[in-house]
Amino acid sequence: MLQIAGVALITTFLALILKEQKPNFAFLLTLFAGCFIFLFLVDKIYEIIRLLQKIAQKGNVDTMYIETILKIIGVAYIADFASNITKDAGQGALAAKVELAGKIIILTMAIPILTVLIETIVNLVPRAGS
Repeated sequence: MLQIAGVALITTFLALILKEQKPNFAFLLTLFAGCFIFLFLVDKIYEIIRLLQKIAQKGNVDTMYIETILKIIGVAYIADFASNITKDAGQGALAAKVELAGKIIILTMAIPILTVLIETIVNLVPRAGS
């Protein structure tokens, strides 16, 4: 975490200095630092995915559900990352569209899980007249 904080603080300091003279370079520096931090975390993300897969196997949970949930989380992070970059570039309206697209994609991906959940609840609830 110290490395990430260090990169973020140095980038912020340099971006503030560059913003006065070369705003394009300041934006590119910030974008590069954001990508660097994301790439730095890829190994951690992979470890989390492996751990969740092991837990799912031990609990006999269908891997389709785990994969779908991980994809939903991925879409959320990517949408947030893209939205923040777009906001940093001064494109707030476009950032809002990216966020909306992420939400709609997440909802679309969640429908199969929601369907199974509702079917399970309906099967558990005793029916009237039974």
